[in-house]
Amino acid sequence: MSEKTLTKDEQLFLYLVSTFQSSALIAMGRIKNPMSDTIEKNLDQATFYISLLDTIQKRTMGNLSQEEEQFLISAVSDLNMNMIEEKQKKQLDKKAKA
Repeated sequence: MSEKTLTKDEQLFLYLVSTFQSSALIAMGRIKNPMSDTIEKNLDQATFYISLLDTIQKRTMGNLSQEEEQFLISAVSDLNMNMIEEKQKKQLDKKAKA
């Protein structure tokens, strides 16, 4: 099985998706903010990044290579699952404090 070499545009698109994905994970507190070297949570900001990727997915439908499409689908799905977990944690924390 030979691996396909990605075009420059495909590489740039995957980088763009990865950038928004990383930003969302930082905002969810899943990974450290590289600028402050701390864990920070801002679920509204994370939701914004997920919405950006969702919009990109909708607006580029039918115009992406298979690799780009699968990467974007995977990124959005992963982020949505992480967001569900974070919201559940937030609800449990509220119940524990009450």
